[in-house]
Amino acid sequence: MNEKISGPIRDARTLGVPKMLLLGLQHMFAMFGATVLVPIIVSGYGLPLSIQTTLLFAGIGTLLFHACTKCKVPAFLGSSFAYLGGFAAVAELNSGKYADMTGAEKLPYALGGVVIAGLLYLVLALLFKVVGPYKVMRYFPPVVTGPIIILIGLILAPTAVTNSAACWPLALLAIAVIIVFNIWGKGMLKIIPILLGVVIPYVVALVTRQVDFTAVGEAATLGLQPFVLAKFDLSAILVMAPIAIAAMMEHVGDISAISATVGENFLEDPGLHRTLVGDGLATALAGLFGGPANTTYGENTGVLVLSRVYDPKVVRLAALYAVILSFSPKFAAVINSIPTAIIGGVSFVLYGMISAVGVRNVVENQVDFTRSRNLLIAAVILVSGLGFNSYGGLTFTVAGANVTLTGLAIAAIAGVALNAILPGNDFQFGKSANSDSSASLGKY
Repeated sequence: MNEKISGPIRDARTLGVPKMLLLGLQHMFAMFGATVLVPIIVSGYGLPLSIQTTLLFAGIGTLLFHACTKCKVPAFLGSSFAYLGGFAAVAELNSGKYADMTGAEKLPYALGGVVIAGLLYLVLALLFKVVGPYKVMRYFPPVVTGPIIILIGLILAPTAVTNSAACWPLALLAIAVIIVFNIWGKGMLKIIPILLGVVIPYVVALVTRQVDFTAVGEAATLGLQPFVLAKFDLSAILVMAPIAIAAMMEHVGDISAISATVGENFLEDPGLHRTLVGDGLATALAGLFGGPANTTYGENTGVLVLSRVYDPKVVRLAALYAVILSFSPKFAAVINSIPTAIIGGVSFVLYGMISAVGVRNVVENQVDFTRSRNLLIAAVILVSGLGFNSYGGLTFTVAGANVTLTGLAIAAIAGVALNAILPGNDFQFGKSANSDSSASLGKY
């Protein structure tokens, strides 16, 4: 193989099996921190979600998603943060049948709500299929999708700073390693900067004794995942299921980001209805047996941007790794021993890359910001997303239960609504000057 990388790689087999395996490992590392963070946070609410079970259904869910999307979309499905508010609300239910329940007893009902939310994706996917992508995408022009993609990275940014603050030298080392190998690396080293950004600082942390191996020593090498079967109750369903509407908007933004990154129109082929079905089935399956809701991961989109390897087979390798490693409590403990500062440093680059893709989406589609209409839409999206995110989202009561919309969901809904209401929408899906090459989000 020619070691000089001059363009995007769409068939990773040309790199050879060993390098493909490493690329899959890089995607696995990119998703791992955020994926396991959800069960850690939910367990803090008193609902004992398992890291092993979460990993298992992240892997299985990703493979199911790829099957539903004709193996065309290089997306990884990890734990969704959108449902954290729902888990917290179920944990706080203390009336009726929930009055005397422990957190472990409430968890199955929260999972039942996740199952219904996943099935609601299928209903939404049917609407997309019946209405057709051309009519639907009129409501998602670049002036809407661009700022939404930008928000995905910006909303995640505070987490990167918070994690990095645990040890700035390690975080800066991770950032430096990624930059050096991405800019000046040769051959394979140029393709795996994220993996190197984790491994090299981790070795430094080991040498400087900043890693706690107590939990690793206590964990078993092999062990089955602790499954929890979902139970169904209207109160919990009304808390969790409506979040699917908000999560769908985030899904559209993520698929748009992946499309813009790879330069292919995944919103039309294999189709947004198929990606929604894949996401919904993965979420429903995870909830049915004890895992959190899944969603397409921006972290792995960042890896696509940096590595420029767009082959979905590499992502499926990461899914297989997740399934295999879910059978090892000891490995989960080892990964959890990675200092948060290293994860923060890596996130610095990944989250910034996601936002940069959104900026590119706006620029390359030549969105005219001299028009007040476009300025207003972008302004409301950005302020709503960042403002409500710092405010904790928007919470309202449905049948006596609290439902929370995230800042990104509010921004997406506001952007789509304004685009539909305000006059002067001149974007024509498949007909606008820059939308012909890929038919959805314009020229990449």
